[in-house]
Amino acid sequence: MGNDAKVRRLPVISESRGGDGAHRLPLAADSRPIDRARRPRVAVWELTLRCNLSCIHCGSRAGRPRSDELSTEECLGVVDQLAALSVLEVSLIGGEAHLHPGFLEIVRALTAHGIEVGMTTGGRGIDRELAQKAADAGIASVSVSLDGLAPTHDGLRGLEGSFREALAAIAAFQSVGVHVAVNTQINRANQTELEPLLETLIEARARAWQVALTVAMGRAADRPELLLQPYDLLALFPRLAQVKRRCDEASVLFWPGNNIGYFGPYEHVFRGQMPLGHCYSCGAGLSTLGIEADGTVKGCPSLPTEAWAGGNLREHSLVEIWERAQALRYTRDRGLDDLWGFCRSCYYADECRGGCTWTAFSLFGRAGNNPFCHHRALELARRGQRERLERVAAAPGKPFDIAEFRLVVEPLSTDTPTSIHQSLP
Repeated sequence: MGNDAKVRRLPVISESRGGDGAHRLPLAADSRPIDRARRPRVAVWELTLRCNLSCIHCGSRAGRPRSDELSTEECLGVVDQLAALSVLEVSLIGGEAHLHPGFLEIVRALTAHGIEVGMTTGGRGIDRELAQKAADAGIASVSVSLDGLAPTHDGLRGLEGSFREALAAIAAFQSVGVHVAVNTQINRANQTELEPLLETLIEARARAWQVALTVAMGRAADRPELLLQPYDLLALFPRLAQVKRRCDEASVLFWPGNNIGYFGPYEHVFRGQMPLGHCYSCGAGLSTLGIEADGTVKGCPSLPTEAWAGGNLREHSLVEIWERAQALRYTRDRGLDDLWGFCRSCYYADECRGGCTWTAFSLFGRAGNNPFCHHRALELARRGQRERLERVAAAPGKPFDIAEFRLVVEPLSTDTPTSIHQSLP
């Protein structure tokens, strides 16, 4: 793979085609040395927004396909460009990626370029036959979403029986030799079910478990009562540390998502296996990129489209967008002056740089101040304070949209569950 590889350029979008994505976005005239030096290791590619579930916490509001999704032929052109950009891994998402008509052909093309291919799925509609076809095409790993025990999972996913189908998908992929992991969003509906859910994963022989906090985006922004409050981390993180130890005992890799952290007393428990032994700052536009089904490119697949789209593959090549789009340069250029609120004065400010851009921006429409931080919650608790989020404006109802929240600092109430006096590991 290399930048001199022959790639197919996608046809330029016409005025008549319309589309949901952000088009006609200007690029910088030239790339800089830092832009050319950086290359994404991982690309997360939304093949289609079509979905056979209707999850109440879905940030992309998946269900119907976008009005102008890339055709299979256009997707094959994107594959060439991913290879030219030296991407090593591609994670296919949706909606449901396997509902794209060219799903298997796209997987085969990625594999032919030596790119490792994974997929994240809700599991519905996946039987052994489809799992075998995916494996034969080159799918190396699959992450199946499980968001609680059966009643909770089915309620969050909007379909009775979806928990059962997710377990069936795990078994189907395992039967054809595909590496299977599980991913879970933690929220107020399922935070008390983590321990029994882990036992379910162990019984299902899942090899890894990625956990992340549900973020106030899309349908989740419509349900603020579903979201954790920053002070909930005081009780959640000690429990996650115990869960991680159980994962170690059962040889299940515990993988904390980008908004689990940061720099609290359990950081070495969660991330001790990583090269630095602690969390990294946001990797959007540094080590990752996201591609939406209509060809819109972002530094992170989860970031709100309207504010963070760098360009569209029907207008510019992937390397042009990667190197010259301002939205993808954000984390390459971000400094301490981009931080605000508690994060600006934090002891770990220079190392953390505000943590997960997606989490903070989804709350305030501005990155650089992330209240979902264990260190921060502990520091405030020592002062007898806590932070609480209130929604003050609803989301407009589009994929990857956000509401508006305000942050209230108030006395730490006597009924707030805390573990700040619990002995550290």
